[in-house]
Amino acid sequence: MTSLSRTLLLAFAALGLAASSTSSYVHYKLLTEPGYSSFCDVSSGVSCTQAYLSAYGSFWGVPVAVAGVLFFVLVLLLAGVGGRAASPTRESAPAYIFALSTVGLAFVLYLGWASYFQLKTFCVLCAVTYVAVIAIFIVSGGATTFPMTTLPRRVSRDVRALFSSPVALVLALLFVAGAGSVIAYFPREAAAAQAQAPAPITPLSDQQRADLEKWWLVQPTVSLPIPDEGAKVMVVGFSDFQCPHCRYAHEAYRGLVAKYAGNSQVRFVFKHFPLEGECNTNALAGNHFAACEAAAAVVMARATKKADAMTDWLYEHQSSLTPASVREAAKAVGGVADFAAGYAQALAEVKIDSSLGGLLGVTSTPTFFINGHKLPAGVTPANYVDALIDLELRRAK
Repeated sequence: MTSLSRTLLLAFAALGLAASSTSSYVHYKLLTEPGYSSFCDVSSGVSCTQAYLSAYGSFWGVPVAVAGVLFFVLVLLLAGVGGRAASPTRESAPAYIFALSTVGLAFVLYLGWASYFQLKTFCVLCAVTYVAVIAIFIVSGGATTFPMTTLPRRVSRDVRALFSSPVALVLALLFVAGAGSVIAYFPREAAAAQAQAPAPITPLSDQQRADLEKWWLVQPTVSLPIPDEGAKVMVVGFSDFQCPHCRYAHEAYRGLVAKYAGNSQVRFVFKHFPLEGECNTNALAGNHFAACEAAAAVVMARATKKADAMTDWLYEHQSSLTPASVREAAKAVGGVADFAAGYAQALAEVKIDSSLGGLLGVTSTPTFFINGHKLPAGVTPANYVDALIDLELRRAK
């Protein structure tokens, strides 16, 4: 390994590490913070969110951005420590990097194909990591001075050299421990859903009910211009089909909706608040670029009495939604014969919902109101919502 090749490898690995670390941070925020908007989401054709929350954003449950971080850290260690002039593995280091980058190259080619041809979107941070991997592949291949077929024979010698160096051994152990910790504790979509999902509907204690009522009675109320149709309690929710927390609420409140089904005194009203500027002027910088199509698909599916099935499908496939996949599902699941013909009219209804949300001070999803009282941001536990509905029913009497 020459000084030039080592410098180039360190530079491209540092560039890739910066991009993949930023990608990991964005992915983390998308999973843990409702309504988070990334700086790299410019349009439906230039979006990091579309890539990270798609089916291609994770591999075996591990976000590909995290895998990128580990790859570039390993390259930095091999080039920075193994490629030193005094290192006994200096000659072998570029070959190890070349072997790793060969796998990495195959992986980024697959991800690039998925992004540009399947998702039809350009992810800026992803592209930077692709360039870094390709550059590392080329530089390490050029720096390898012996046939790759001889590399397996060198492994045992280099492992012995690793164990003979306290510094190299400590770095190797730190890398393994760090990689395991990051993979284990980085939130997955399913894990985030479980963590965010409220507890099952269980009765509150008398003290909890008293404290809740004391808090509830001093909360401000807004006038909801929505017909109550004779109901004493009206629960209004504003949601976005690409919002992970909205999906959690959809699942968590199934029991509540079922409990009051057929009860004319309680009415649940669903309103659209897509975080996308096309149909929501209150979210011009929104990055959920299939949200308007998803909302319109549910509106159109009402005519075929398949709105519930369409809603369930959208939440189940949330991580891979694209405008194209929504249109296809609208026909297959929602029974919408001509999506394009009905889109403008359906979108007009979505825009009315979004405008109402803006007037009511909705800034993130999901947002719920019970008889004009706004619930705290996020997903309130179902047993507390149930207690508030019961409280409002008693007050109505």
